[in-house]
Amino acid sequence: MSRAAGAIRSRVGVPLLFVTALASPAVAETPPEAARALLAHYHEDLDDLDRARDLLAAAAEHQPDATVVTDLSRTWFLIGEFRARGDSERLAAYDRGREAGRRAVALAPRSEGAHIWYALNSARWAETRGLMRALSVVPVLRQEAQTILSLNPASVEGHTLAGGLDAELPAMLGGDRARAEEHFRRALEADPRRTGTRLELARLYLATRRSADAQRELQRVVAEPAPSDMPYWVLRDAPRARALLASLGINPEAREAP
Repeated sequence: MSRAAGAIRSRVGVPLLFVTALASPAVAETPPEAARALLAHYHEDLDDLDRARDLLAAAAEHQPDATVVTDLSRTWFLIGEFRARGDSERLAAYDRGREAGRRAVALAPRSEGAHIWYALNSARWAETRGLMRALSVVPVLRQEAQTILSLNPASVEGHTLAGGLDAELPAMLGGDRARAEEHFRRALEADPRRTGTRLELARLYLATRRSADAQRELQRVVAEPAPSDMPYWVLRDAPRARALLASLGINPEAREAP
């Protein structure tokens, strides 16, 4: 694995951003609102992730709030996904996101979002560290999935997390592909436009040699007119779906058969 030196550094000073967000109604009423506005379209300018992080970190330090700290955890996750260069920076971002998620859970133990972003950062952190570390965190992720679904039985993220664990783990470690499919389907019943979950379902179909089913789901990801998470669809889900279709010898822009 490559090792990029150093951690992610802010490109904009926190005090300036904090004061600007407070003073300018055109941006948003509060720094957290300004950060959420940036996160709504970060695919247009990845620097917005750094700006959102700085606003949220300053707000969380000024007055700890579970929602703000949860948003900070999410932002660190996205920085790890799209801003970090190499494993060293990715690990640093996911670790900061994991710590923010843990803090959010402590502030609001029954917050679905806090548990979601703690779990997702933990999963990516462990995955980046390697197989053995990933296996060591499986019990934590299972517990988090269970907690999320106990808080909200229809949670899209909870079912996607549980389904991902069942899809990726071998049977001897508790994996169950039939159960994984059920989780993914329940998530998509709750939100049919969640392209990340649909992509995971397609990957499950590929792993179980159901190529026609996989093709159908991948084409739906590419053709989705209004994805629930537009930035993630633009930067990750649609490119991955196109690549998988191409690997099957299928034109990624071909329309799904009626």
